[in-house]
Amino acid sequence: MMTGGGAGVPKKRHRVGSSGRLSSTLVFVDDPSHHPNETLATTEDSHKPLRGISSVPGGFNDSSTADVVLHLYLDLDGSDSISAVDSFDQTDVKLHLHSDVIRRSKYFATLLSDRWQKDSDTPAKTYWFNLCVPAATGSISYHIIVLQLLYSSDFTSVIDCASIALELLPVALELLFEDCVTACVRFLEAVPWTEEEEKAVLGVIPFLSEEESRELLARVSPAKDESSEEMLQGLILAAATHNHGNMAFAKAFVAKILRDFPSKDSARIVLERAFESSLSVVKGSLEEYSSPDFRGDHNETEAIQRLNLHTAMTNGRHLLWLVERMIELRVADKAVKEWSEQASFTSDLLRAFRDDAWRNIVPGLPAVVLRCTCKLANAVAAGSTLAARQVRMKLVKDWLPVLIACKDNVSPMLSSHKSLYQELEETFLRIISTLPITDAQGLLQQCLSFSTRNVEDCPHLVSAFNTWFRRANRISQADNL
Repeated sequence: MMTGGGAGVPKKRHRVGSSGRLSSTLVFVDDPSHHPNETLATTEDSHKPLRGISSVPGGFNDSSTADVVLHLYLDLDGSDSISAVDSFDQTDVKLHLHSDVIRRSKYFATLLSDRWQKDSDTPAKTYWFNLCVPAATGSISYHIIVLQLLYSSDFTSVIDCASIALELLPVALELLFEDCVTACVRFLEAVPWTEEEEKAVLGVIPFLSEEESRELLARVSPAKDESSEEMLQGLILAAATHNHGNMAFAKAFVAKILRDFPSKDSARIVLERAFESSLSVVKGSLEEYSSPDFRGDHNETEAIQRLNLHTAMTNGRHLLWLVERMIELRVADKAVKEWSEQASFTSDLLRAFRDDAWRNIVPGLPAVVLRCTCKLANAVAAGSTLAARQVRMKLVKDWLPVLIACKDNVSPMLSSHKSLYQELEETFLRIISTLPITDAQGLLQQCLSFSTRNVEDCPHLVSAFNTWFRRANRISQADNL
């Protein structure tokens, strides 16, 4: 409430987008002895200077030339305890300012205008204002810094880190000090932030105009909903096409990003899209290699076939990496179904593996393809990826001939290949055990090639047949009953 001249208390003029967060109270008084907070007014040193504050002759805080006395004090009404007050450097300070300077602040310019002074009986030679500021550590200090900046155009010497800019910006907004607001926003837009500083930026953006907040929003708010998916897609593509020596490191980094990504659905969409793309390239390359239809001499045809094999191998490796990521995130459902519907692809593989040309060009191609099959089949057999009965049956039916062809035609058999073949054999047999007896019967007969010279070396095959016959006999016994 205003005292002295009888005029009404000027209401706080909110900036566009302002809210209660920017909540100082400015009061015009004619009587310098008046203080809105009586407990502060009765203290002996209620107007003692802030420690470290200096006066500039003819400028900031020069009492001999000032025509405005501004009394800053903390709003202690909301303090929970005396200990809260103790954390503040100072709760109360008096400053000497100049009306022609502080008019740079539209807040002060309004208070000093004729609109607010017209009810005074006589023009005051000195204006007395009380400004109540939020009870927060450093609140008075930051208000003083902003008031000092009214006397300067050199904001860069003061606003030199994001934390300072974030402390000064709410004060500048409160006082409608546009030059200071612009300086704080420009600084924040140009420098990195910590996570806590980013939270503070998000908190102050609602108080900025659309133009002022545009660059800050562009950093923290996506322009479209698909931005995250586009970024993931780009990272996966970059990992696939990374040709430097640290490609494994790049893929490991992208794998971590995918693991930590908050939206499993977005990760699923991106991985499924990449899987379909890589699979399409591998299939197309093998199709061209297996059924060449080129015009030209033999050397040209051979060069194109060589290129097709290299393309299939490169994308096959990436496909394997994608399969591993999908299984890791338990989003391989669509990949399993897609892999079970590759009758034409497996036919092209069988034709390719019967040819000797691939052995000298991409000897690791069969292993890459079978590893993809083994990873997906293991996920199905383990139950981490649930597949319908038809999907399980087609997965074994289409890929079992490829496994048999690799065992028969890929020689000499490396120890790593041997363990891969055996793992896939065991996995296929486990999946077959989940099928109805009639479906399992035909598939088990194709698995005879899993047998070895020593029957004791293929216990997985023996166990699979024993299981089938046990079930088949149980049905026959039921019929007899």
